[in-house]
Amino acid sequence: MMKNINVKTGSRTEFINITSGIQEIVDESGVKNGVCYIYVPHTTAAVTINEGADPSVVTDIVSTLNKLIPLRYNYLHMEGNSDAHIKTSLVGSSETVIIEGGKLLLGTWQAIFFCEFDGARHRRVTVKIIGG
Repeated sequence: MMKNINVKTGSRTEFINITSGIQEIVDESGVKNGVCYIYVPHTTAAVTINEGADPSVVTDIVSTLNKLIPLRYNYLHMEGNSDAHIKTSLVGSSETVIIEGGKLLLGTWQAIFFCEFDGARHRRVTVKIIGG
């Protein structure tokens, strides 16, 4: 089974918790044991798994990425979003999560985040569920 989640971002850099939307797709699939592939088909957006309980973790990640890869620098790419491309390459465009007992096998504090680096935009996350 493969489905998309539409994400509307509201700012240039934003992390959106999409865990519940992905779990809904797992529930709909009926797969009890298998694998969930999460893919972001954009060059300036990403997906990551990290702590979802304390919002300061996301704030720290965004702050550190912005310090390491600033918006303005001596980039050659002329669209003005080179920082977003670099951040996406570092964070990554996909994640894989095991499904066990019909649930995403995430740690107690883990959540799945869509990462916007060039917003605000309308984006898509593709989720593929494979049973087995």
